[in-house]
Amino acid sequence: MTFPKIELHVHLEGTVRAATLLDIARRNGVPLPADTVDGLRSLYEFTDFAHFLRVWRLTTGALRTDADFRQVVVDYAAEAASHGAVYLEGIISPSEHVKRGCDWDAVMTGFCDGAQQARELHGVHVRLTPDVNRGSPVEAAEQTARYAVRYAGRGVVGLGLGGPEAEHPPEPFARAFAIARDGGLGSVPHAGEASGPESIRGALGALRADRIRHGIRAVQDPDLVSELADRGIVLDVCPVSNLRTKVVPSLADHPLPALVAAGVPCTVSTDDPAMFDTDLAKDYAAAAELGVSAADCFQAGLRGALCDDQLKAELALLAP
Repeated sequence: MTFPKIELHVHLEGTVRAATLLDIARRNGVPLPADTVDGLRSLYEFTDFAHFLRVWRLTTGALRTDADFRQVVVDYAAEAASHGAVYLEGIISPSEHVKRGCDWDAVMTGFCDGAQQARELHGVHVRLTPDVNRGSPVEAAEQTARYAVRYAGRGVVGLGLGGPEAEHPPEPFARAFAIARDGGLGSVPHAGEASGPESIRGALGALRADRIRHGIRAVQDPDLVSELADRGIVLDVCPVSNLRTKVVPSLADHPLPALVAAGVPCTVSTDDPAMFDTDLAKDYAAAAELGVSAADCFQAGLRGALCDDQLKAELALLAP
């Protein structure tokens, strides 16, 4: 039985599966290491994080036009809907495309058009959260924030922070997140995946995080876990991703059940499903194996979603 699901943590550039990548690359005249779907599938077999980054760059490098960005959203909405998704917040990386010569408005318009079309074609409500790259200059981060605010009326609901967490703490990006907050957007940075509790505390303090993407290493600090529970800070947990990147050694060792038992609301998401060989059903199944129910995941997702109150009320009626 497929039950309704909410997904709050999925990198849309990381959803592009081999067939879609081949289609887009051919359309744009972009060379790939293989010219068949089967050949590209072998490239997608995850080996380590460095390999993941190579595939991610290959994929993003093929995306050139607003039609490409629109297709990415619509195709993933179809996949997510097949696993029961009714609402998702897609992470996008517009500055990475701009660095390759794409136009800001073409990138943002393409993703936003895709979100609208996803609803029309597949019945999935899609909202967007542009990501600031930790490795970029703060000026680029602030530019991302300004464009996020500009498109707030077209489905952009938050600003995120991604990239190499261990090398780049959140504090330098406080101004970018202030720009987003002043424009009515939520704060949804990655923290507590590659780095420990100090990264999460920085995200909560300097970036005034409304939700934490990953956050599982909070379990190393009982006081922080209590704070997250008391404040109702939702964590976007991605079990299969955590296994692939070896953030946790095995599913049995995953801190998800301990966090939930401590009262921390935790959603379940795929992160980069095409590159981690997962999908929403697999990640929900992993959570169930850890004793966290679909109903718990849905309610945490509802609590953490950045959509308006009217849509939240509609989604609440779908709860499993």
